[in-house]
Amino acid sequence: MKVADNPINEWNTFRILMRGERVTVYLNGELVVNNVILENYWDRKIPIFLKDAIELQAHGNHIVYRNIYVKELKPEAAYVAPEADFATLFDGSSLFNWTGNTTDYYPSNGELVVDPTRGGKGNLYTKNEYGDFHLKFDFQLTPGANNGLGIRAPLEGDAAYVGMELQILDNSAPIYAKLQPYQYHGSIYGIIPAKQGFLKPVGEWNEEEVIAQGNKIKVILNGEVILDGDIALATKEGTADHKEHPGLLNKTGHIGFLGHGSPLKFRNIRIKELIKKK
Repeated sequence: MKVADNPINEWNTFRILMRGERVTVYLNGELVVNNVILENYWDRKIPIFLKDAIELQAHGNHIVYRNIYVKELKPEAAYVAPEADFATLFDGSSLFNWTGNTTDYYPSNGELVVDPTRGGKGNLYTKNEYGDFHLKFDFQLTPGANNGLGIRAPLEGDAAYVGMELQILDNSAPIYAKLQPYQYHGSIYGIIPAKQGFLKPVGEWNEEEVIAQGNKIKVILNGEVILDGDIALATKEGTADHKEHPGLLNKTGHIGFLGHGSPLKFRNIRIKELIKKK
């Protein structure tokens, strides 16, 4: 964030806080790195290790260290999937399983907060790819909120077309009064419309499940099945939005939250991979 080094031959003081995958650095009392994800230098495809050595380095120059001490911090409370056969995708305190826009999407108080004013770009995706799965999560909308759940999507391109997008939307907002049926919450965007009327009032938490197995996609919102369709059959004679969806029948891909400039929150995100049907 700034240069705070003392002149050569003067002592410098570091204070480094490492919590999960995020690091904050004070140099000579000045905040120079503020709560950013520390990438794994040795293998950028995986997160930084949860626990390992602290290393002092020199690169052929004379350098002196002194007054080195450390205090181990208690890990922040983490969310763990309550179902034994589900894996936790978001632990409530870190983005270890995610990649992409880790600026606008960030953990706070056990929730995955989306704040589009932070200056990030793009969407947030799982690092792993998933084919057939059962996904569960909670979400809390703000007035007019618009997001989306991308599934079987690559990391580049518009996930609604190069993969598949399930709408996450405040249908009650006046600006959405003239939506097409395939644009309402829970719909497979441009392909299959979802039943309406099962979202809780804006500001309350909703529970959603998505079951993807082969070409069949099911969406359950607050205990009600709002979509249960076959994407291959639904597009046999063309798509509902009359557009090309080249990634619709992808066998696998990333799961992502697809921001459209709206603040909202997610929590309790977990997944179970399903055995492919023969």
